[in-house]
Amino acid sequence: MVKYQEADLNDIFAALADPTRRALLARLEQDEDALSVSELAEPFDVSLPAVMKHLKVLSGAGLIARQKTGRTVRIRLQPEKMAHAMEWLKRYERFWTDRLDRLAAFVENAAQNETPTHPAAPQDQEDQ
Repeated sequence: MVKYQEADLNDIFAALADPTRRALLARLEQDEDALSVSELAEPFDVSLPAVMKHLKVLSGAGLIARQKTGRTVRIRLQPEKMAHAMEWLKRYERFWTDRLDRLAAFVENAAQNETPTHPAAPQDQEDQ
């Protein structure tokens, strides 16, 4: 992996590590139009300067784009950057899928070859 891609991954995962930033991205995902910073911040119980700091981290990771028109800054989602993170995660998805498939095969094989370990039920006196 190229070094700049590792830096991108570090920035992306650091940005996604915070629940408020993930919630901001989810809010942007719901709206196709770019939202103003105040519209974006409205449902959150944090100050506008705190939201601005979160947006700075998301912007630095390339997950959002800012567009300034006059005094209004509009924010829109940039999902393309997440492709690097998804690629990286897919390697581990293949790893775990392979491991879990092998575990399932082992359990299935063990179940087929299992012999009862409990003793046979005692026969009633009348059957003898």
